[in-house]
Amino acid sequence: MPSSSFGVSTSALDLSTHPDVRRLGSSLPTRLRPADLLRITDQGAADVIEGRHDHLLPAAFPTHERWSTRLSSDDDVDVWLISWVPDKSTELHDHAGSFGALTVLSGSLAEYRWTDGDLRRRTLDAGDQAAFPLGWVHDVMRAPGPATDSTEPTLSVHAYSPPLTAMSYYEVTEHGALRRTRTELTDLPEGGSK
Repeated sequence: MPSSSFGVSTSALDLSTHPDVRRLGSSLPTRLRPADLLRITDQGAADVIEGRHDHLLPAAFPTHERWSTRLSSDDDVDVWLISWVPDKSTELHDHAGSFGALTVLSGSLAEYRWTDGDLRRRTLDAGDQAAFPLGWVHDVMRAPGPATDSTEPTLSVHAYSPPLTAMSYYEVTEHGALRRTRTELTDLPEGGSK
């Protein structure tokens, strides 16, 4: 069973065999698949841990706003490091026409994803990975709790393919339906700031 360098199984996260992805076949917007993005975020996380991107890091991570920096980019994929702060969520959003994946480096993230007419929560701890197929709607935030020391940054590496160009935001109506509220052109990940 394939695993990340953090010892997390990635085979269960391979969405390339999902019926919706198989049905799309060659009409997908990129040659990369979610499993490829998981490998890319895993390598990006290892590179950050090994100090290969120290020149991109701030002297101190911001404590009141989410921070991000692009680690690499080409025509197929862009890779980001994101620092998460308490009580700041991304809002419910999708990644428009891009697949996505992440690897958590430190701390914990809470992901609320829209599934079968309901928001479902999962916690992603250091070493955990997640992949996002087209149409995946979620909200991500730093998870409160003992695994997340308030003085240490919660860090994650994200990859988007094709590179992120837009994000749509959503709300859950009083009838339990998902309604798009806006779409923004952006090249920043998870609605963040540089």
